Amino acid sequence: QVQLVESGGGLVQAGGSLRLSCAASGGIFSRYAMGWFRQAPGKEREFVAAISWRYGTTYNTDSVKDRFTISRDNAKNTVYLQMNSLKPEDTAVYYCTASYSPTDRLPITPGEYVHWGQGTQVTVSS
Repeated sequence: QVQLVESGGGLVQAGGSLRLSCAASGGIFSRYAMGWFRQAPGKEREFVAAISWRYGTTYNTDSVKDRFTISRDNAKNTVYLQMNSLKPEDTAVYYCTASYSPTDRLPITPGEYVHWGQGTQVTVSS
């Protein structure tokens, strides 16, 4: 059974940091690109960052560049999102997701991803 389980969300003051983790099981990680999306109340789900499985190539959306870093530990089947200099507008439910991608291609739209976690809430107070 495929599972993606996020952890690490919470409440933090503006300027603070959080690290989200996502543990994958059920045979998905090798040859899968991993991504993070977020969804704020009343808004559409938004791409945040993605990382390829083969070379660890990463891509972040402009609004989080220089603040968020995605990484993965293939030995632990875990992907991380280090979030620094958090802003109130980063408040959202953050979702981990996986897309079969044996090349170095990085999917950035929700429709390209098949497996999703249950989400973890991140709240940034001003």
